[in-house]
Amino acid sequence: MKSKHILVLLVSVLLVSCNKDKEQKQAPPSEIKVVEVIQKDVPIYSEFVGQAFGLYDIPIRARVEGFLEGIYFKEGEPVTKGQLLYAIDSQPFQAEVASQQSKVAEAQSLLVNAEKELNRYKPLAAKNAVSQSDLDAAQATYDAALASVEAAKATMRMSQINLGYTKMKSPIQGIIGKTEAKIGEFVGRDPNPVILNTVSRIDTIRVQFFITEGQYLQLAKEYGKELKEKGKNPEYENKVKINLILADGENYPHYGFIDFIDRNIDSSTGSLLVQASFPNPKELLRPGMYTKVKIPIENVKNALLIPQRCVSELQGQYSVYVVNSENTIEAKQLKIKAKIGDYYIIKEGLKADDKVVLEGLQKVGAGMVVIPVVTEFQSQSSELE
Repeated sequence: MKSKHILVLLVSVLLVSCNKDKEQKQAPPSEIKVVEVIQKDVPIYSEFVGQAFGLYDIPIRARVEGFLEGIYFKEGEPVTKGQLLYAIDSQPFQAEVASQQSKVAEAQSLLVNAEKELNRYKPLAAKNAVSQSDLDAAQATYDAALASVEAAKATMRMSQINLGYTKMKSPIQGIIGKTEAKIGEFVGRDPNPVILNTVSRIDTIRVQFFITEGQYLQLAKEYGKELKEKGKNPEYENKVKINLILADGENYPHYGFIDFIDRNIDSSTGSLLVQASFPNPKELLRPGMYTKVKIPIENVKNALLIPQRCVSELQGQYSVYVVNSENTIEAKQLKIKAKIGDYYIIKEGLKADDKVVLEGLQKVGAGMVVIPVVTEFQSQSSELE
């Protein structure tokens, strides 16, 4: 009797299970959010660490030795071209100029005497009243006196130049930095300061950075004509617009343009020096700043893009679920070309009209029938705008 009850119970369980399976098979397909593959031209960027320099960074150098007598500017403030910046005690140099002036006067007196002696010998030699050797000696004395005058004048000019070096003026209009010497210090000879300050013109900023040989080849292939024309004509508007990312992560509001590529690749590092110039109307950028340079290395035509959240990655293998024309889920393997913001550029594995599963990747599998609901992915990145 007990075995009969067990048999009835098993039959009941089997009937319930079959009914559930039947209900599941008859359940309507689930709605799944999908996105359509985006097809558009996309620039691929690379980022490099760059350092900023002024358009001109001119060191103010003590070209003569002496005690610093005066400082005539405010540190960190604008200066004008020709403005007096430093003065070195000029008394020793004034004394040297006076000494050389007296030597010039002495040499000129000797020249006058030598000229008179030569003029006296010339008519006598014509009458054979003096020997030719006496005339030659007078001529030699005159020539030596003339050379002495020129040498004395040259020495005097050099002393006047050194006197001029005691007044150091700004060679350009720009901003001056912190002084390396104070009034009363002896300057112009190591270990004392020789370079006293630097004046920088910063209405335009130069940013220098290094790229690899491979990146240079990509750049040259993509923008060869633009770079060549830019080198010939500084006014040429090339397409290589450079973005600058500041230390706080913000984008600098002005584009820069490549205006210099070094002639050779550094054999020790395999890198190439590149320079881009940026307008700096508000003087936000300062020499010495480190920034990130964002440069378009390649422009991909008709690139296929999908959101990164659509993609599953396992041991370097990338895959997505695609809804085919029969609303059936298919798994596809991908090859990724690059990452742009929160999108992937797909190299292989998708077509322009594919619908890719966006949400619920853990709930779907190959062979499932679904109802695709095309939705628009809300990107958090501005790189595709």
